[in-house]
Amino acid sequence: MARYTGPSCKLCRREKQKLFLKGTKCHSEICPLEKKNYVPGQHGLGRRAKFSEYGVQLREKQKVKRIYGLLESQFRSYFEKANRQKGVTGENLVSLLESRLDNVIFRLGFAPSRKAARQLVIHRHFTVNGQVVDIPSYILTSGEVIAVKEGSKKLDVIHNSLRKAKDGVYNWLTVDKAGLTGTFNQVPEREEVPLIANEQLIVELYSK
Repeated sequence: MARYTGPSCKLCRREKQKLFLKGTKCHSEICPLEKKNYVPGQHGLGRRAKFSEYGVQLREKQKVKRIYGLLESQFRSYFEKANRQKGVTGENLVSLLESRLDNVIFRLGFAPSRKAARQLVIHRHFTVNGQVVDIPSYILTSGEVIAVKEGSKKLDVIHNSLRKAKDGVYNWLTVDKAGLTGTFNQVPEREEVPLIANEQLIVELYSK
C-alpha cells in the first residue's frame, strides 16, 4: 500500500501552516514550524515567491491532500467520485474524506493523528459493526459503530489520546470513552467540518 514516508513536519513547513500530522507535537513548543516558519530547502528562508492562480489552486490541493494523508491518485479518485455525486463537488469531496475510517478514528479521539489512526487500523485494532476492518480508506455510512477490538483495549496510545480528546466536539459523531466505542451518526455537512481550506480551488484545479 503506497504512502508518504518522508518527514511530516516538512509538509507543514511547505504549506506554511500546521497540518497537525504529528499529534501532540503539533501543539507543543517543539513543533518545527514555531522556529522555522518558512519553506524547507537551502533557499527557503529567502524565498518570497508570488503564486499564479494555478499555483494558489495547487497549494490548496496539496494542503488538503497532506492533511488526510493521501497520494495524488487516491485524492484524484475521491474528487472524481465527489464530482459524480449530486450537490456541490467541493463539499462532497470534504464529506468523503471525513467519512474515511482512519479520519473518523482520529476525530473520535482514539488516535493522536490520522497517521497513527491509519497504523492502528492496518494492525487490526478496530472493528466496524463487530467485524474487524483493516482498510483505512473504508468509507463509513450513517449508524455504523466503530469499536476497539477486545484484545486491543489496553493499548496506551489509545488511552493517552482519549485523555487529551475533548468531548462532544463533532455533531456527527458519538463517542463512549468508557466502552471504547464510537458511532458515525451521519455524513457531516461542510460547515460542521473544522477544515481550514477552500475546496472550491481544488475543484477549479481539477476542472482545467
